[in-house]
Amino acid sequence: MPPERTKAGYYYPNKFARITIEAMEEVMGENGLKAILNLAGLSELIGNYPQDNLEKEFDFADYTALNIALEEMYGPRGGRGLALRAGRATFAQGLRAFGALAGVGDLAFKVLPLNAKLKIGVPAMANIFSQFSDQVSNVFDEGADKIIYTLERCPMCWNRKADRAVCFVGQGLLQEGLRWVSGGNEFKVDTDTCLAKGDAMGRYIIYKEPIS
Repeated sequence: MPPERTKAGYYYPNKFARITIEAMEEVMGENGLKAILNLAGLSELIGNYPQDNLEKEFDFADYTALNIALEEMYGPRGGRGLALRAGRATFAQGLRAFGALAGVGDLAFKVLPLNAKLKIGVPAMANIFSQFSDQVSNVFDEGADKIIYTLERCPMCWNRKADRAVCFVGQGLLQEGLRWVSGGNEFKVDTDTCLAKGDAMGRYIIYKEPIS
């Protein structure tokens, strides 16, 4: 049984955690998810997912444990691929509804040029997390070709130590969010810095030029 871990005292809403867990089940199947939850020390969630509400009760340390378990079970490469898919499914299955709340889904937004969609849509995604969770994110427009999305307080690598960036669920979530915001384009999103490897903050680099 995994050792008792120190809680972060920072939280995702139950709904965000539930969406991620359901996305993981979609990606790896019911038995795969059970194995991940057991490995993460979260066996109490098997068949008993977090409530479908916005109460901030799912600790960052537990969310990080899910990410670590993915890598331990499938290896760094396999875990990364599954985390990316789970991140994309997380946005597709539930978080896009929050985008609609932020005004990103209405008709006036849909007819904007692509650059304007990114300028409005990426900060709107960051604001969703700032508003509903203890995650701290900011967005910086780096001119013609890049947007920087930062994580000053990250739920994916809480107290984790690694020699590389490890927050791939967030990378996949951004990829799918950008696809939705832009009306169907795919964008390159790179992990840059990461709190887990001792950087001052986590950073994703979003390239504004669509790749498809």
